[in-house]
Amino acid sequence: MSTQPRIIPKTIETLADAVYPSFAMLAGMELDLFTPLKVGPLTAEEIARAAGTDRAKTAPLLHALVAIGLLKSDGDRFLNSPEADQFLVRGSPDYIGMRHHAYRRRWNSVLCVAETIRAGVPQRAMDYAGMPANVRESFYRGTFTECLAAGRVLAKSRDFSTFRCLVDVGGGSGGLAIAMAETWPNLTITIADLPAITPVAQRYVDEAGFAKRITVCPTNAVSDPLSKSYDIAVMRGLFPVLTGDQIRKVLANVYSALKPGSPLYVVGWILDNSHVAPLSYATYNLLFVNDYADGLIHTEAEHRTWLEEAGFEYVLREPSAPSYAADFILARKPAGGH
Repeated sequence: MSTQPRIIPKTIETLADAVYPSFAMLAGMELDLFTPLKVGPLTAEEIARAAGTDRAKTAPLLHALVAIGLLKSDGDRFLNSPEADQFLVRGSPDYIGMRHHAYRRRWNSVLCVAETIRAGVPQRAMDYAGMPANVRESFYRGTFTECLAAGRVLAKSRDFSTFRCLVDVGGGSGGLAIAMAETWPNLTITIADLPAITPVAQRYVDEAGFAKRITVCPTNAVSDPLSKSYDIAVMRGLFPVLTGDQIRKVLANVYSALKPGSPLYVVGWILDNSHVAPLSYATYNLLFVNDYADGLIHTEAEHRTWLEEAGFEYVLREPSAPSYAADFILARKPAGGH
């Protein structure tokens, strides 16, 4: 008789079940079931009427949302959890319910990873310059608050009061630039990104009331020099969508535009050198495998090599920031750099 312990597929079954709570959250966000509850507890029928959904089909979703902690149950009525009340009620200052656009896109993409790996060609390739207008609008509506949150983490992490002129390279919707402008009134900021993207950034900048302090400059940072000289630079989420050669070219342009002694903050996902931690980054990397021909989340060592090759002094890595893709590496152009 064998004395070996019996192995059961515990990890496999746990991972197979892990997706359903996420899909329940996605459905609740897409249907905006949390906003009607801002007035207080409602029955399933009242919520369905307010949301314009089928009552019989809505009730199981409401119970699922209770099970995952986004709703509470009060007899036959439902009410928001404190977290849902703050972040998922439309009109709230902290509303992030529009992130469902990003979640659906990412999860649909990752479903194609096996096919991408088999073929060696991305099955859901991203083309920021060539996106149809409606796809671009959905993309940035889903990611703007994530970028804003990461920018607020960065803005509070250091004293930026001595700086005057910041460039946000590949700034996308402008969330990071807006966060820096909110916190540091001493800064004038340039967002440098592709011409197709700059109208999106301009709209968010205008809506935030920073048009006088934030300039949106159409720029291909891989091939074009930056417009002027700066005493601080940031780039968030740019390395994973570029090839190694493109990263080198961007860093050369940033280095040329920075004044001697000025810092560069590379913000986003940064893997440990083991390639397997943090867990969320190691697994999220599959999205980049599927969306970009040569894009990946890179390790700290890879970042350091590129930065030092470009002439920067590597200063530190700040991991595990409490917001989406808000880790950063700080590098500096040497005081004697030209």
